[in-house]
Amino acid sequence: MNFLSHFYFDRNTDNCYHVLGTVLPDLLKNADKTIILHPEKLHHENKPINFIIQGWNKHLLVDRYFHSSDFFLTHSHQLKKILIPAIAGSPVKPFFLGHIALELILDNLLLTTKKITVDGFYDHLNGCKGPVIDEFLIFAGLKDPLVFFKFYEEFKKSRYLYSYAETREIAYALKRICMRIWKDPFTTENEVQMNEVLTTYRTRLMDEFMSIFDDIEEKLSVT
Repeated sequence: MNFLSHFYFDRNTDNCYHVLGTVLPDLLKNADKTIILHPEKLHHENKPINFIIQGWNKHLLVDRYFHSSDFFLTHSHQLKKILIPAIAGSPVKPFFLGHIALELILDNLLLTTKKITVDGFYDHLNGCKGPVIDEFLIFAGLKDPLVFFKFYEEFKKSRYLYSYAETREIAYALKRICMRIWKDPFTTENEVQMNEVLTTYRTRLMDEFMSIFDDIEEKLSVT
């Protein structure tokens, strides 16, 4: 799941460090895809750092439930199939595209149906103190936290996730993600056709998308 979908499960918490932990694996991956940390079983004397670890573990659990669900398997496969003609000539792998496209559509639907707010998400991130984050990263084994903080500060400053509320921006967001792997992933025509496909599929998911969040919440409640 993407940032805002992870945030949905802790939308009512007042613990900013827990919320940060729920999205930190993806933030680190975006900062530098070579960063690999495994703090899952660590314990620290500082409570905020343990809250980050707890959030991190929840991220892994939510992703495990999501990626093994019939909802994910069905819709990522359907998106893959209908996106193939739209990306003719592109180096992007259709499976990867279907996977990421579904996650972006879910974020968009959470925002446009007002299940969450982007303000709430960024407020949590802004509530976390840099030295605590730095201590967590060092404790988890990251040798140079500055690599992360350079990305993280720009991520908060740009407030890019606001664009996820604009349906026409889903294809652009998808392109930005693909550009981390492929230099020129899509032509202009690819983007136009992708946008048509994603807009149509978003409408199709409107009435059923909350089922995956309800299913995961139920599983979390008994974990």
